[in-house]
Amino acid sequence: MNRRLLRTKARVRDAAKPMTEAALGALTVALLRTTRYFDPVKTADLFGRVTRFIGRRLREDRIGRENLKAAFPEKSPEEIETILAGVWDNLGRIGAEFAHLDHIWDYDADHPEKESRIEFGARTKQLFDQLRDDGNPALIFTSHLGSWELPALGAVAHGLDCAILYRRPNIESADRAIERIRAVNMGTLIPAGREAPLKLAEALKNNQHVAMLVDQYLTNGVEVTFFGRKTKANPMLARLLRQVECPIHGVRIIRLPGYRFRAELSEEVKPVRDASGQIDIAGTMQAVTSVVEGWIREYPDQWLWLHRRWR
Repeated sequence: MNRRLLRTKARVRDAAKPMTEAALGALTVALLRTTRYFDPVKTADLFGRVTRFIGRRLREDRIGRENLKAAFPEKSPEEIETILAGVWDNLGRIGAEFAHLDHIWDYDADHPEKESRIEFGARTKQLFDQLRDDGNPALIFTSHLGSWELPALGAVAHGLDCAILYRRPNIESADRAIERIRAVNMGTLIPAGREAPLKLAEALKNNQHVAMLVDQYLTNGVEVTFFGRKTKANPMLARLLRQVECPIHGVRIIRLPGYRFRAELSEEVKPVRDASGQIDIAGTMQAVTSVVEGWIREYPDQWLWLHRRWR
């Protein structure tokens, strides 16, 4: 009897899935379009409050709390809750900002004295200009920290030829709407999939700069240590180095008070090599992961703790 009931539930769920996805897709498209008509600062404040209220009642809130306790055993329960509230606030603000991606980046490199919501330090500008002007490819990594859609905007706005690896939403209508927004000024977009490694390697051989998020857990990834615990990291970045050896840099966007952001480009992360001089994928990914961990320790409330980071 129980098996029959479970089979029935599964059939109903499978039958309802297309309708559910269509409804969610329509809601996503409508929300993105509507949000564009409102002030981005006020909308970000509102979305931050809403996600703090709703998020604390979701299963992901418990996952985030468990992750934070594992990463920061020295922090008190009150400190953990403060960080977690910030995580939800940051996520809500990202949702609001996404609808305004085409005009958030307002930094004028030719007139840095002009008022801007973007801070761009002297060393970051020096490194960026070097990457843009040397005529060589580079690998650029980032993480789900601060406002993680903005690095691609900054790269294209200041003339860096970029190919961006991204993961498509499962809902087709939402994917189309999001891709239209991203395509405005985010460089060449390459969806994750079987053809992605070939396309990314081709981009490097064409002297483009390839950028990707590296902090997702992948079951077939490279084993690394993250906050003192073993996990697996996306091996794509280090694998590409075997085909085209080039510099590796990290980029992050830190959220500041008053709807402002600070862009930072890391110094070059040197690939780790084995005794024969070949690039050690595991060692290189550990070096990259260590950079990401350092970023998160500085701003733990701006990282996406809401997925299981360790298995």
